[in-house]
Amino acid sequence: MHASSSLYLILLFISTVSFAAGERFKEAPEFFNSPECHTVENDDGFFCSDKAVHVAMTLDAAYLRGSMAVILSVLQHSSCPQNIVFHFVTSKQTHRLQNYVVSSFPYLKFRIYPYDVAAISGLISTSIRSALDSPLNYARNYLAEILPTCLSRVVYLDSDLILVDDISKLYSTHIPNDVVLAAPEYCNANFTTYFTPTFWSNPSLSITLSLNRLRPPCYFNTGVMVIELKKWREGDYTRKIIEWMELQKRIRIYELGSLPPFLLVFAGNIAPVDHRWNQHGLGGDNFRGLCRDLHPGPVSLLHWSGKGKPWVRLDDGRPCPLDALWVPYDLLESRFDLIES
Repeated sequence: MHASSSLYLILLFISTVSFAAGERFKEAPEFFNSPECHTVENDDGFFCSDKAVHVAMTLDAAYLRGSMAVILSVLQHSSCPQNIVFHFVTSKQTHRLQNYVVSSFPYLKFRIYPYDVAAISGLISTSIRSALDSPLNYARNYLAEILPTCLSRVVYLDSDLILVDDISKLYSTHIPNDVVLAAPEYCNANFTTYFTPTFWSNPSLSITLSLNRLRPPCYFNTGVMVIELKKWREGDYTRKIIEWMELQKRIRIYELGSLPPFLLVFAGNIAPVDHRWNQHGLGGDNFRGLCRDLHPGPVSLLHWSGKGKPWVRLDDGRPCPLDALWVPYDLLESRFDLIES
């Protein structure tokens, strides 16, 4: 095992124990389907049903409070909340976090999928913010291998966001036959900043972003994606992402965690989604996490990507104005000290 992997696992254990000992969450209200919803039988087949809405997330000790808010916001704004299935990816060391989910959402349909963080740690390169180096941040690369093969489509969501609209609208996004995933694109972003001068000065690397693209490549945020898992598996896209990560270990071609390999593989080849489904950047930049305003236009999903997380700023007594929109979904009940003999 790499030394960095060992250190990460130690820190992961410490953070999990301290978090579990210090937080208590309220039970959320139960939400019921509208009359027009299709009835989906609640059995083992439900977790593969094409009539359900499948949501994939990670469960992480440091972000559990955010994850609980995501779950509540998804259920509260869904017209068919009983038809939603959550698929939680968590490290083998933190799988007991599911107890918090059961306590706050005793009626929730979900499954836990242990993820071997040690196996991926050796592929991770240090980035501009340590939080981006968490192996669970790379779990999205492996969803097609982690989740059941019977699943054909899933919405992937980060843990620092809330929905204020029905997730079924996002889940039903049209994805053409030759496209694997859908996400909001931001073509005004300076795409060149996501890669190093070493990358751009090497024609054999930079030409990648010109080959086999349906459109000119644009930035997209990987915190909100609709993924066609069957097509992902058929195209062996996990291997393609890993190849870029392996190259990054030899030649530094990017600085920003798990995002750049996704851009290298998919940018220009995704199905665009309305920007309302990822009002991102509310956490500010990756260095200071300063307050930001919403982008112009309607809002269906607010995303605190960046350094500043609403629960941290609230606890520090320095919330940004938009953090008030996150507060109604915060299930934190109290903090307490656990003393073991």
